[in-house]
Amino acid sequence: MADPNPKRVKRDQPPKTTRAGHIAIVGRPNVGKSTLLNALLGESIAITSHHPQTTRDRILGVVTEADTQFIFVDTPGVHRAKTMLGARMNQEARDAARGADVIVFMTDVGRDGDNHLRPADVAILKDLPTGIPVLCVLNKIDRLVDKTELVKILEGHASGFDFAAIIPLSARKSSEMKYLLGELRERLPLSKKLFDDETLTDRPVRFLVAEFVREQILRHTREEVPHGVAVVVERFEEGKPPKEGKTSGKTTRIELAVHVDREGHKKIIIGKGGALLKEIGMEARAKVEAMMGQKVHLQIWVRVTPGWYESDKGLREMGYGSPES
Repeated sequence: MADPNPKRVKRDQPPKTTRAGHIAIVGRPNVGKSTLLNALLGESIAITSHHPQTTRDRILGVVTEADTQFIFVDTPGVHRAKTMLGARMNQEARDAARGADVIVFMTDVGRDGDNHLRPADVAILKDLPTGIPVLCVLNKIDRLVDKTELVKILEGHASGFDFAAIIPLSARKSSEMKYLLGELRERLPLSKKLFDDETLTDRPVRFLVAEFVREQILRHTREEVPHGVAVVVERFEEGKPPKEGKTSGKTTRIELAVHVDREGHKKIIIGKGGALLKEIGMEARAKVEAMMGQKVHLQIWVRVTPGWYESDKGLREMGYGSPES
């Protein structure tokens, strides 16, 4: 007779497999790379504006799921550089692509009805490293009045490069990110997680504060101002959280210098009676306080530093470094 209470045999459980890797987001200026990163993270850490070349540095953002860690690297838009700063920005994008496990090449739906890759897109794709899977994200499909045109556009892009996948979406709609993450997950290497689950970015708060101020300048000024603007944190005195039983703690005090190329640009940023600079400071402070979860005192100075973007010294002083560094 069989034992009515057989002992359960413990079986070795297969190890839980995780995937993790770096995903470089590359493409022309103003195709929506930073908007895509923010949508994936659910947080606005990469600044955006209507001006091209808003992003100047690689911005790392981490999306962590139960079995996968996606490490996204937003990059400056690749363009025909006219300054040392522009050359450095292009190099940032190239370096990010070379160090990636997967590349997201981002382009957008044109307004001219062209169904194929643009010449600038082709040039970027030719410069990408070989042996790394490249996914094409076709952004701004909400522009299409006739949705049947999308099939022709997808076919045209597929004929121009051997993409691992082509994913049409609108980067402003975070609900459309699930399919992209699924395609990326399949192509990430098996690996332990490279960051803590709570990590959102590796950028320090000081960097983000300077970027938030620059973002407001870009959003409030005309074409001739933004490319000559740099923001440097000169003082950062972090406050303390409120003690038990208290409603407020010590305020964080931050002083920043906005460097511009010309005296006329300084006058534009300050505005009549200092009105525009005050508005820029108020909007930037609101974003910084939301990020830090505490009160912040933001002091902004505007200084004229001609040609800072055309010398190694100027780039280093603004926190950028030269293209070779």
